[in-house]
Amino acid sequence: MTRARNVTSRGARGAVIATAVLAVALPMGLQAQPLRGAVGAPPPATQPAPAAAAPAPAPTPAIYTPMRPMSESIAAIVNDDIISTYDLAQRMRLLIATTGVQPTQENLQEFQQQALVSLVDERLQIQELLRVQKDQKVTIIATDDEVQDELAGMAQQNNMKPENFIAVLKSQGITSTTLYDQIRAQMSWQRWIRGRYGTRLRIGEDQIKATQTRMIAAASKPQYEVSEVFLDSGRTGGMDAAVKGATQLVAQLQQGAPFPAVARQFSASSTAAAGGDAGWISQGEMPAEVDAALDQLRPGQLSQPIPVKDGVYIIYLRDKRAGSGQTLVSLKQAAIALPADASAADVAAAKATLVAVRGQIKDCATLEATVAKTSGVVAGDLGEAETGDLLPEFAEAAKTLQPGQLSQPIRTKVGLHVLAVCGKRAAGAAQVDHDQIESRLTGQQLSMISRRYMRDLRNSATIETR
Repeated sequence: MTRARNVTSRGARGAVIATAVLAVALPMGLQAQPLRGAVGAPPPATQPAPAAAAPAPAPTPAIYTPMRPMSESIAAIVNDDIISTYDLAQRMRLLIATTGVQPTQENLQEFQQQALVSLVDERLQIQELLRVQKDQKVTIIATDDEVQDELAGMAQQNNMKPENFIAVLKSQGITSTTLYDQIRAQMSWQRWIRGRYGTRLRIGEDQIKATQTRMIAAASKPQYEVSEVFLDSGRTGGMDAAVKGATQLVAQLQQGAPFPAVARQFSASSTAAAGGDAGWISQGEMPAEVDAALDQLRPGQLSQPIPVKDGVYIIYLRDKRAGSGQTLVSLKQAAIALPADASAADVAAAKATLVAVRGQIKDCATLEATVAKTSGVVAGDLGEAETGDLLPEFAEAAKTLQPGQLSQPIRTKVGLHVLAVCGKRAAGAAQVDHDQIESRLTGQQLSMISRRYMRDLRNSATIETR
């Protein structure tokens, strides 16, 4: 069971740490663009986030303990692993630096809480990974070279030179080790979750087709391009704490803190690694409370905190588009030419041939090669068209079939045809294919597994805060 024990005054200790952090103003020159919209908004999620870093000499051990001031004391103990006030102050400074949020007396307590929660979770993760490594004799924890490669990639994405970012951190009293430890824990944990559960997850074709069907049905409704931050109430200490933290973040985002950087550091959603970018969504893909909020937002606006069952959302509406009543389908066919006055025997023979060929076609990619093996049957790519522009005989099949499905033989004036629906989307909307949907569903399930895993680790751990 988790134990929380106040050994010294948390308020007094927090004030000392807060004063030390606030004394380090962070004019990093990485300010956000001016707000847009009545509610206020951060820059788009495609903007470079300041949370970039670069290769620097990394600590050799998986858990590194740098030289610390003599005046440091204990902030928390996680299964006998100490988190010092120095560690906590360093993480607070890193959070402030990488999110672009300006420190004030009002928000420092939230930064301290988030920093402590992150450090506790990372210690639990590293402890679990060390246990797994020992039991299974495998390497899971990221090496120094892997961490350096990750940081180099982050720096490149943000158009920064590695040495410049490290120099900025050092100028603000932040050691490169602090960032290395955070990235090492994140990389290692994601590797473990994906390695252990990713190969076991089976996203069924029924799930993918149901998602495709839902997306097609929702195509006539408004669609929203959104970025999100999700604060897990189980991780932040309850719903009240999650709402309070979200309120603080909204205030800072309205003042110019970059949304992608805030999402990377604070969000518990699977989109955190992408700066909170959830892409285009339709009504019904998010909780009902979020759908209601989206109806009230205009592009460029930021929502107020949105409480849901397990936490609190902050939504930034980047763009919005009206739904379309038209559906675009990508079709291929296998066909046998037959005149309109062909005899019943000829039609029956052609139908039998097409039925046999149909049973051999596995997917659109292999349709032409499969059809070519049967004499008298031709394959054709019909391209993409609106269902309303198709032959009446084809339109009904195109409307009812889902991507990857084949029709029964269809009689027209010129022959017999088996249609293959290779894709389907709303007019004006980007097509989301089978693999993209599978990847999205896998990511959502892995995120849920990770959150449950962490809750189990917290519940079974001995955690003392001081």
